[in-house]
Amino acid sequence: MLTGHPLQKPPFTTAVRQALQGVNNSMIEADLLFLEAWEMHRSSHLGVTLRVSQIRRANPVLAAAIDAELKGARFEATGSTEAKHN
Repeated sequence: MLTGHPLQKPPFTTAVRQALQGVNNSMIEADLLFLEAWEMHRSSHLGVTLRVSQIRRANPVLAAAIDAELKGARFEATGSTEAKHN
């Protein structure tokens, strides 16, 4: 018997989860999940970078929201106090 926490499935960010509400197009869903995955684990592969660039250009607000959400999660995970003193 396996115990522990169930694996979380995409989308991982609230921003993408909200963006996908009501989307009935598998290509759009794939693009947004691809963008989220890249933001979480960036790749320098040229083809991947070009695809992400196109998706980010088409969805600048979403890209910024994903980035901000992930940076906030990284900040909380490191327990940094740098920003808390401001």
